[in-house]
Amino acid sequence: MRVVVQRSLEAEVRIGEERAGHIAQGLVLLVGVTHGDTEEDARYLAEKIAGLRIFEDEAGKMNRSVRDAGGQILSVSQFTLYGDCRKGRRPNFMAAARPEQAGPLYDRFNELLRAQGLQVETGRFGAMMEVRLTNWGPVTLLLESESR
Repeated sequence: MRVVVQRSLEAEVRIGEERAGHIAQGLVLLVGVTHGDTEEDARYLAEKIAGLRIFEDEAGKMNRSVRDAGGQILSVSQFTLYGDCRKGRRPNFMAAARPEQAGPLYDRFNELLRAQGLQVETGRFGAMMEVRLTNWGPVTLLLESESR
């Protein structure tokens, strides 16, 4: 699994005219699933993200997690994180898991975040979504479960 983590002052995801999810301060997660991913990958990343110390403490040091900071999560599925652009000009998405595998694992990932005590808003898996956010910092990180 790959997750792009962006610290945000505010974010929302829209599907057409409908606002599917909205958060105030917290993290925006763009979540991609590949073929060999399992619940262990989802668990590893959920725990890593919940404890990731990227919010400032009183001294201005990145020393607090999203949980410590009282932040929220906006999680958006993003198969394009597995786009391979090495050949030609059109990305190849063969490394992205099929929807029947990726959808349930994405849902489980969000459940595992909630089990960490976090409020999690989401888009809709497989939908064409518009994500709006105010990047805070900016702080943007790429996490991959294969690195564990």
